[in-house]
Amino acid sequence: MDLHNEFENSKFFHNARIDRRAADALVGLAAGITADGVVNTSEAIFLKQWLENNLAHLNDPVINLLYSRLASMLQDDALDPDESLELLNILRSFSGVGIERSKVGEAPAISPTDLPFNSPAPDLVWDGRIFVFTGVMTFGPRKDCQALVEERGGLIGGAVSKKVHYLVVGSVGNEQWRHSTYGTKIMKAVELREAGSSIAIVGEDHWQRMLFG
Repeated sequence: MDLHNEFENSKFFHNARIDRRAADALVGLAAGITADGVVNTSEAIFLKQWLENNLAHLNDPVINLLYSRLASMLQDDALDPDESLELLNILRSFSGVGIERSKVGEAPAISPTDLPFNSPAPDLVWDGRIFVFTGVMTFGPRKDCQALVEERGGLIGGAVSKKVHYLVVGSVGNEQWRHSTYGTKIMKAVELREAGSSIAIVGEDHWQRMLFG
């Protein structure tokens, strides 16, 4: 117990500084885990335990999102392929690995409004329509998002094609879409749309409004 506030008054060991060091260490961990392009169960369990030991007291929405998603994925103590890919995307967005950055003094190459959403955004029809999800959804794990669509009669596709009616883009890391692992799906959808396909590209916020009003 820090009876005389020595710990808080220290220039090097007070809580805020340790929080900052822990956050920096987390970025490094995320970069290391994603370096090989795969996140396995043991890595996910290690990361969850590390968060519990080092950052449990932080009230940070990004870290809370990461932790809650890890806890949900590891309820059965294993990652399925979809969960592994989703976690890979979350950690890459968090750490910035693989993201091309502009030079110092230049304007950012991509802004959040650069995403090629349909404008105006269409009303979503659920029954019999095929939905594909890409990116990281703030609503929750992708399988939960897919379940909401299926409950309304919609179908889930695995890849973007002429048969797909809607591509739903997750809200996390939107500004990095061209350089991210999910950018290829968006670009494919744009190509199909420009070629006359009926596919619509919508953001997660619009998808949620159509679901919940």
